[in-house]
Amino acid sequence: MADQIPLYPVRSAAAAAASHRRAAYYSAAGPGPGADRRGRYQLEDESAHLDEMPLMMSEEGFENDESDYHTLPRARITRRKRGLEWFVCGGWKFLCTSCCDWLINVCQRKKELKARTVWLGCPEKCEEKHPRNSIKNQKYNVFTFIPGVLYEQFKFFLNLYFLVVSCSQFVPALKIGYLYTYWAPLGFVLAVTIAREAVDEFRRFQRDKEMNSQLYSKLTVRGKVQVKSSDIQVGDLIIVEKNQRIPSDMVFLRTSEKAGSCFIRTDQLDGETDWKLKVAVSCTQRLPAIGDLFSISAYVYAQKPQLDIHSFEGTFTREDSDPPIHESLSIENTLWASTVVASGTVIGVVIYTGKETRSVMNTSNPKNKVGLLDLELNQLTKALFLALVLLSVVMVTLQGFAGPWYRNLFRFLLLFSYIIPI
Repeated sequence: MADQIPLYPVRSAAAAAASHRRAAYYSAAGPGPGADRRGRYQLEDESAHLDEMPLMMSEEGFENDESDYHTLPRARITRRKRGLEWFVCGGWKFLCTSCCDWLINVCQRKKELKARTVWLGCPEKCEEKHPRNSIKNQKYNVFTFIPGVLYEQFKFFLNLYFLVVSCSQFVPALKIGYLYTYWAPLGFVLAVTIAREAVDEFRRFQRDKEMNSQLYSKLTVRGKVQVKSSDIQVGDLIIVEKNQRIPSDMVFLRTSEKAGSCFIRTDQLDGETDWKLKVAVSCTQRLPAIGDLFSISAYVYAQKPQLDIHSFEGTFTREDSDPPIHESLSIENTLWASTVVASGTVIGVVIYTGKETRSVMNTSNPKNKVGLLDLELNQLTKALFLALVLLSVVMVTLQGFAGPWYRNLFRFLLLFSYIIPI
């Protein structure tokens, strides 16, 4: 019996009103050349789904104007309030950070990255100067350590508040106690924080030094020589043994495996534990001996450094053959830095070093971690500070704003400042 009941789509009141207005519009148009078309619109199924209407049209039908666009959920724009509330709740920190970033960008203008031609075993033929192949995970240097640590501490309202309170005691008219009662706790906290940051920075320095001091075999005309990872240059021919980390981005030229391919581990680069198959350049893999790499005149044309670790475009060219040999290169012919050779011994020509490698370009700048408890305490401090301001205003009001009331207002803030730590 339920199958015999006709089902009609449920429509909203706004949609029904819009349909009546359209019908009235077409009926009032009168006879004319478009009468047949208007009749067709009138006989149109009024139960058409609203989701078939254009996205820029509201449910009011043809009476939609520009004001309706701003009522759509996807087109709503929430404007940030630039008032005292925004400044107290973090606007000042946003302004300081923006100014610091602007100064850093002005002082350290980034070099424009370009495609390059790398000759095999000839670093001196490089047309441009490339960055050193050194790893640096330190956040500060000798000059920026103290200012950087102090900025990271006083960018929070809680620490900044106690700094201002302590500095106010140098003003004789505002002094209400001994200086050490204000500066001793603040100095102790800062000393512990600086010591902790110094230990962490020293550990990062030791790890970087260990990685930069790793020795690799460099292939030269006279044979193999040992070089540090930080001394590797673009164009060097580097030999990487099994279970050894690849020091820089290279093009895979030759391997000890008979198949002309090898496997590498990329878990330190992309987090994947499965091994990746890499294929050597066929032209150099077919050479009888390793020393023959210096008997040919060949170069690699590589695209400019970029972030994508899953793509690469380049060409390998050998000029001393007739005709010249051109071989296209892809991601299968590359060995990215921070990966580990899982099988055989590989030989590659360095194309990117230092901060131009894929691993470094995909690494974000180190930042201080802040716990949820610290963030919550910082918000509570802001709320308590506003309460102190209101309480101080009430006390000054009860005195009838007599005398230098603004000085008394600040003194009341200092007296009630113990409420925040309590």
